[in-house]
Amino acid sequence: MKYPALPQEFYIENRKKFCAKMLPGSIAIFTSNDEMPRNADATHNWKQNSDLLWLTGIDQEESMLILFPDCPNPDFREVLYLRETNETIETWEGHKYTKKEAHETSGINIIHWNHVFKQQLHPAIVLAENVYMNLNEHDRASLRVADQQQRLAKDIMTQYPLHNYHRSAPIMHRLRAVKSSIEVEQLKQAIEIANKGFRRLLNFVKPGVMEYEVEAELIHEYIRNAGTGHAFHPIIASGSSACVLHYIENNRKCKDGDLLLVDTGCEYANYNSDLTRCIPVNGKFSKRQKEVYEAVLRLQETAMRMYLKPGNVLQQYHIEFGRHISEECIKLGLLKNEEVVRNPLAYKKYCVHGISHHLGLDVHDSGLRWEKMEVGNVFTVEPGIYIAEEGIGVRIENNVLITETGCVDLMPQIPKQVEEIEQLMANRK
Repeated sequence: MKYPALPQEFYIENRKKFCAKMLPGSIAIFTSNDEMPRNADATHNWKQNSDLLWLTGIDQEESMLILFPDCPNPDFREVLYLRETNETIETWEGHKYTKKEAHETSGINIIHWNHVFKQQLHPAIVLAENVYMNLNEHDRASLRVADQQQRLAKDIMTQYPLHNYHRSAPIMHRLRAVKSSIEVEQLKQAIEIANKGFRRLLNFVKPGVMEYEVEAELIHEYIRNAGTGHAFHPIIASGSSACVLHYIENNRKCKDGDLLLVDTGCEYANYNSDLTRCIPVNGKFSKRQKEVYEAVLRLQETAMRMYLKPGNVLQQYHIEFGRHISEECIKLGLLKNEEVVRNPLAYKKYCVHGISHHLGLDVHDSGLRWEKMEVGNVFTVEPGIYIAEEGIGVRIENNVLITETGCVDLMPQIPKQVEEIEQLMANRK
């Protein structure tokens, strides 16, 4: 393993938190993610279901978990099911969890091979009044194919139609949104690796390099520092490409006089950082680039100071924050005051996206955007201004932790001031 395992007590406590939210007489069922086919006999890189991982620490395909805390039969109160290995699997795929290793990771005492799951589910589920099924209910998810969780839910609801069915997702969203001190440390490690990657770019970027070369510098730094890799497909957007919010071609040449927008993140121990910076390809901001950049910097500082605090609501903050974007657009000569009076949403021509999202085991992590922020939430803060007609797109993104008194910037070590970026780039080899 590239990184130290978290203590089993973390996962034991997580399961206690979930079980405390269940109704009496309830069973909850969780499954791992599918391995998704690519082409021929290849599959896409596999990633564990984040809810199952948060509850068990088990990072292996074909795993399942049953939680039934008040089951009269103690054999079904907490059960983990794993893929049974054999000599062929060991030869072709490598080591899989032994039952002993799975216990040491998760703290779960009763562990079976998964081929007995359906056989053992029946005598457990008939003792329950309520069944909690876990589906992907992220409000930005695009569910085009039925995954293992959906297939299992459909099968169980068909076979046991008289049970009361409940959703695990709202419970998991609230629990996972509040990060423990252990999780914050994992996030800080992912952030520090991203910091190293960004500083590497400051010493590398110059006129004539290709965007994909910049991407390669990042992955080099991430892997050499024990990261799993990119947290998401990085956006390496020079010049006008920065005005395409999810530009991922990364195939243009970085030209003298262009800004380069880099939206990147490192995954470390399944936790993710999410960083955006804009740097001048030639090492020096033009007067206009600096104006736009510093406007976005002011927006980020305003968001951190005024909105990222307990009790505020993410979606409401997004609505209210539009007036600050409008003010900066007026200062930049992009909008006139009377335009904003007539249409308070006129700023959306220059910034169409939200300013923050939850961050954790997923880059767009679990959390309820219409509920109040809590101590322990981790958010991105990423305002942007995109001026297509000028070929300038600026976004600045930091990650913050909500505390009792406001928010703490988790990225203070990552350069973002104009003078610091220019000074570091002036020292390029």
